[in-house]
Amino acid sequence: MQLTNEEAIIELERHLNRRNVESDDLTEIQELLEHTPMRDVIHLVERQPSKRGAVLVRLLPPERAARTFDALDPAHQAEIVAALGDEDVSGLFDELGTEDRVALLDNLPAEIADRFMHDLDEEERANTNAILGYEKGSVGRAMSPDVAVVTGDMGVQDVVDKLRADADSLETIYTIPVVDDDRVLTGVVGLKDLFKAHARQTIDDVMGESSWAQATDDAEDTARWLLSSGLLALPIVDDDHRLVGIFTYDEAQDIVEDADSEDHARQGGSEALRKPYLSTPVMQLVRSRIVWLLVLAVSAILTVQVLGLFEDALAEVTVLSLFIPLLTGTGGNTGNQAATTVTRALALNDVRKRDVLKVMWRELRVGMTLGAVLGVLGLGLAWVVFGQEIGIIIGATLFCICTMSATVGGLMPIIAKTVGADPAVFSNPFISTFCDATGLIIYFMIAKAVLGL
Repeated sequence: MQLTNEEAIIELERHLNRRNVESDDLTEIQELLEHTPMRDVIHLVERQPSKRGAVLVRLLPPERAARTFDALDPAHQAEIVAALGDEDVSGLFDELGTEDRVALLDNLPAEIADRFMHDLDEEERANTNAILGYEKGSVGRAMSPDVAVVTGDMGVQDVVDKLRADADSLETIYTIPVVDDDRVLTGVVGLKDLFKAHARQTIDDVMGESSWAQATDDAEDTARWLLSSGLLALPIVDDDHRLVGIFTYDEAQDIVEDADSEDHARQGGSEALRKPYLSTPVMQLVRSRIVWLLVLAVSAILTVQVLGLFEDALAEVTVLSLFIPLLTGTGGNTGNQAATTVTRALALNDVRKRDVLKVMWRELRVGMTLGAVLGVLGLGLAWVVFGQEIGIIIGATLFCICTMSATVGGLMPIIAKTVGADPAVFSNPFISTFCDATGLIIYFMIAKAVLGL
């Protein structure tokens, strides 16, 4: 009886999960893989530890193995290389696009990377070295040099014939940069424009104005712009406006996904895994979290110190301790909301570093409005249950904490970017700790003033 795709995946995982995989298992795994859709094969390899993933890649036919290997994250590829042995994957390395090859090299030990580079043919080695020459984090490091060289005086039919002949070696044929004799970018033509044009027309007749980015521009900023532009690819130029490569939509998606994953992880107090969760070793999960936990544990001592300073006030009016979780939670949440909003605005270039005063003024007003609403509610509820004085303390504290937290939360990402740090680092973990400590100081100062302690 033929298995469904889901049943085949379950059967494959059953074989792989055995402590000792026998030769009969390998034969059955290979047969199952032959009838498993490519998407499911990739997903299965992503879910496996590196050694099991390497077994799957080895059992695949060469073409499917190359496609599967290409679809993995660079960090996962590096672990597959280590598990297989670099000789077994040299062919897979050759099949990667130049930009993907560079990403893998960045994750490999130097001696293995050098061997891979040595095995490349002269042209591929030159292209790869050209990309490696750009700084990490620049769009030049993520572009592909495999781009058609088309000049404006070429005929439409000549260009179509050229694209047809070189299609397998080009990164994309849907967006074609147009250059002059010195390789200076002069325009761009799309495949649709070529199909619509008359065969006797020249490229000058059908090309349009080109958007572009410099190879030294930030890769994440360029990627976010490209995804929002509706373009399929973006020509990349050097300082003299000469064409050096092409930056495609799918590469931009990968960069933005990696950046967002890193931001979300750091906002939650950990480091991004760089590969699927189930294929990540337990100790790597521990390492991704332990440093942040230690940092936050040390910073939380500040909150304990604040409570120690106001120990006498707590002893005299014990009811004050009941509201500490409410006030610290409100302050942390308010600050995190503001930080998340501004961090996202920075990523989309809606906000720039020079807008710091505008952001501060907006978040101050937002915080005051939120504080007024929550303060009135806190005032009324605490007054009814605990009396007038406690109600005034809670209402005034909520107003002050919301105002302070929103303002600080909005400023922190901009300050972080100004000093060259990751704005996400200054979001949830540190803002929560700062707002907790500062909020408690505000709380007890108001309480002492109202109660005359």
